[in-house]
Amino acid sequence: MIGGTKIRWAYLAAGLYILANAIAIWQEAYWFAVFPLLAVVIWSVFFRLDQVLLFIVLCTPISLNLENLEIGGIGFYLPTEPLLFGVLVVFLIKFIRGESINRKIYTHPISVLLYVYLAWMGLTTITSELPIVSIKFMIAKLWFIVPLYFMMAHIFQDVKNVRRFQLLYIFPLIAVVIYTVARHSGYGFEKDAGHWVMEPFYKDHTSYGAVLAMYIPVALGLLIRKKLTPLMRTLIFTASAILIIGVVLSFTRAAWVSLLAAAVLMGFMFLRIKLHILLASVILVGGFVWTMQDDLLIMLEKNTQDSSDNLAEHVESISNVSSDASNLERLNRWYCAFEMFNERPIVGWGPGTYQFVYAPFQRSTNNTIISTNNADGGNAHSEYFGPLSEQGLAGALIMLALVFAVFRLSFKLFYELKDREVRILVLTSFLGLVTYFIHGILNNYLDTDKASVPFWGFIAILVAVDLFHRETISDPEETAMLTTHESD
Repeated sequence: MIGGTKIRWAYLAAGLYILANAIAIWQEAYWFAVFPLLAVVIWSVFFRLDQVLLFIVLCTPISLNLENLEIGGIGFYLPTEPLLFGVLVVFLIKFIRGESINRKIYTHPISVLLYVYLAWMGLTTITSELPIVSIKFMIAKLWFIVPLYFMMAHIFQDVKNVRRFQLLYIFPLIAVVIYTVARHSGYGFEKDAGHWVMEPFYKDHTSYGAVLAMYIPVALGLLIRKKLTPLMRTLIFTASAILIIGVVLSFTRAAWVSLLAAAVLMGFMFLRIKLHILLASVILVGGFVWTMQDDLLIMLEKNTQDSSDNLAEHVESISNVSSDASNLERLNRWYCAFEMFNERPIVGWGPGTYQFVYAPFQRSTNNTIISTNNADGGNAHSEYFGPLSEQGLAGALIMLALVFAVFRLSFKLFYELKDREVRILVLTSFLGLVTYFIHGILNNYLDTDKASVPFWGFIAILVAVDLFHRETISDPEETAMLTTHESD
């Protein structure tokens, strides 16, 4: 009887909605038709957050920026960023009610470092030159970090969700690469066309190349797993090949360099070279470069090879700081960042403000044919110099501390873990991050969903392995899959 009553109420509600929607369509209010979908999304955000997070991962490679579509001039990615904001709000509600994630995640050293990162960002938001800009910037950081790091680490207690995270990003990304390569072929694979053929999914070839580079180690790691069906192995092999073709045709020199650096680092790790030895070597090389900077600059200025359709010439142009407009403009932005830092070394100009305040710091002698004063030419082109100018010395040091913490954790896990597949998972996630750490010297994309989803997601994988999967045995014939830990 009760079931029949519920069914009648359901029929009544459906009938009323159909009637209301018919009236709305008659009045040309077509938006009313998406109400059921909106209701499902709201229900999922409250009751199936894990599925919502994985759906966000699936949508990220094909999300669209409203600003690129010239809809209201809003730099907002759909559908990912509204969903991430909704997840953030629900997380805060659940946190206040005591329904939180596994408490181990809160006390992990990387989590503690992120508290410092966000706290300093909050302080420099208060002192910002443009407080509204900085508040928006910090809210965006929160809706990336909270869902993609804290909540992802929680759902990664189940190893299967890690695999889902990887595959759900890779296959839509492959679709974007196929679209891009097909479109690029119509222009004879010219370098200039390669700068924009990935639109509207990516704003330019550098962000596109950066993400492809992050996922090449992951795809190759999936390929060498033992437990793969022939069909899945064929699909992942094909996906890996497409990613490699995509990154080559992206003409993104920073992506090529980052992949080479990741490959070299992988060699060091297999040789079991300790992190402190690598760090000492980097410091020594950096000191040598600093003392010889004048001679090195003179040598680099002799390179006049501009970027080119010829891949060999394009590689050679990486070190051209005499005539290549892209390289010179990057140096111009870095110079402005240092000048901004010199004027406000403690708290900087405020998170997210660089592009709005850097113009007066440009020198006419540093300007290039692509220089602009209109706040529409991007940021500081560095994940390290940007915080230096916007959040002072502490902001840059905190970012470097995060990089070091990831290196330290990854080396520790790789050398200590016994299970082959979990070690591969750690290695490939780490190498994906390394490509971005290197790329981050030359560009910055952590204000977009495209790079933030893999960046914070890969860090969440490392933390989840450290907390929950040290004893995981990947072969189901040897032992059962590690069960999901519940909140304390």
